[in-house]
Amino acid sequence: MSKANGRKAIFITGAASGMGLETARLFAEKGWYVGGVDVNKDGLRALEQELGWDNCMVRELDVTNRDAYRATLTEFTEATGGQLDVMFNNAGIGRGGPYADMSWEDAMAVININLVAVLSGINLAIPFLKATPNSLCFSTSSSSAIFGMANIAVYSATKHAVKGFTEALSVELKPFGVRVADTLPGLIDTPILPDEAKVNAPTEGMWRLTPPREVAEAVWSAYHTDKIHWYVPAELEAFDQLQTAQPEMIRDQMIQAGLFNREQP
Repeated sequence: MSKANGRKAIFITGAASGMGLETARLFAEKGWYVGGVDVNKDGLRALEQELGWDNCMVRELDVTNRDAYRATLTEFTEATGGQLDVMFNNAGIGRGGPYADMSWEDAMAVININLVAVLSGINLAIPFLKATPNSLCFSTSSSSAIFGMANIAVYSATKHAVKGFTEALSVELKPFGVRVADTLPGLIDTPILPDEAKVNAPTEGMWRLTPPREVAEAVWSAYHTDKIHWYVPAELEAFDQLQTAQPEMIRDQMIQAGLFNREQP
């Protein structure tokens, strides 16, 4: 008998804090077997203690290391008897500033973790997802994939790519019984969000500061439906529809809001 003992299984990248941590907690509460990976060893240790060794497998993993990723996912699926009900591609970093001032090294780090590692992880997970009835491949995109956000242009570009990749795979994998979805979170109260943004966030509306538990609940809901995009908070969906119809208006509003207030060369 596998360690998962017949339970449904979810594999979560970036599981040591924020949205990944809350998702691990929620699915464990629902009786699932949880796989959690991160580069944060202390956070992983705390997660294992909280959930209990019998209920999870946590491993330190740099998601940009494909060989290590393959080995870790293989180890997890050996513990589940080959079952992978949900693959949650959540690991990400945020580095910003005006693109002209951003170092190439920082830009490539964002691309490699937020996009290339997502492509890699999904590629490695597909055989297990196909072998598991009603499985879900779920990824963290961003509200910055609704309209490109100034001063986090590269981050925003990777999240646009994740959104588009999600849509494409939702078509490719549907015949195999694999559903593909993503979440487009707004301002979520996690370590990746700068303190200044948390302090200045409004108390209501689509840009309010939102607890990461709401993203975890979106992952749970996604497993039980066929919806592709999950907006957190839900008001962001209307913003997506508006920018599709009037992108120039959104651009001008952002300029008026001071998002391009640096001196131009």
